[in-house]
Parts: sequence; structure tokens; C-alpha cells
Amino acid sequence: MLKYANSDIVFQEIPDEVTLAINISNCPCHCPGCHSHYLWEDIGLPLDTNAIDAFVEEYGEDITCISFMGGDSDPKGVNLLAQYIHEEYPQFKVAWYSGKTVISAAIDKQDFDYIKIGPFIKHLGPLKSSTTNQRLYRRNDNGEFEDITSRFWKK
Repeated sequence: MLKYANSDIVFQEIPDEVTLAINISNCPCHCPGCHSHYLWEDIGLPLDTNAIDAFVEEYGEDITCISFMGGDSDPKGVNLLAQYIHEEYPQFKVAWYSGKTVISAAIDKQDFDYIKIGPFIKHLGPLKSSTTNQRLYRRNDNGEFEDITSRFWKK
């Protein structure tokens, strides 16, 4: 079962979106240099359709995107919630930040508008670093995913 530790409205994780970032616990990645060690633990509240409904009721007027920050321990569960959001709340984009190096075969990428992959590797830096190993992809109108990581880099 997916659980979340906390959430926040953020402006930098997904370009051009006001995003509700839901921090999912029980992260299996354990990236060296991780800034969210507490998310390695199995803590928090259940993240299910009831939780999504409550988030939308509380933040629905203020956001354009819902992002799952983690969830690599249950990618199918993340996918089911993405499907639910698109079916019940089509006005919102759905994003997933995964710490894995490849997109899980357990998901249907078409259920997501944005997918970030890649573990945090300290010497390569985060998404805002041009040397990062992490990549953010956006689904375009043709259903193909394009790499938009460079949107984070200062010109």
C-alpha cells in the first residue's frame, strides 16, 4: 500500500505548472546524498483514491498538476492513482518523480503527463544541473515523451 508523509504546493518541479507534490514514503532507492531520508521509512497515511479526493477538495482551485514524488516500491499503485486522477479530475496534469533509471514496465506511460527518472547522484547534481543524470519527460500531443530537462538549466 502506498503511503504519503506530507505534501506541498510547489512551483519548480514541473515547468509551467502549479504542482501539488505528494511525498511518498517507503522509498526503495536510498540514493546517497538524498535530502529526504525520512521517506525511506514506511511512514505516513494511506495514499488512495480517498486521499486524492481530499487533496483535490483542499487544493483544487490552486493547482494545475498532481505529482507523485516517489512510489517506486509500488509503481502499479502509482499508475492506478494516475488513471483515477485523469478519469475523475481531467483538469489536472499528472506527474511522477521516480528514482529508478528506467520507467517501470508495470505502468502505462500514457497515464502520465510528466515522468522524471533517475536516482539522485550527488556529483552529477539535480535537474537544474546540466550534468545531471536525471531526466524529466513530458508527453506531447502525439503521446510521445520528449526530454524537457534542459528547461531547468539557466541559460
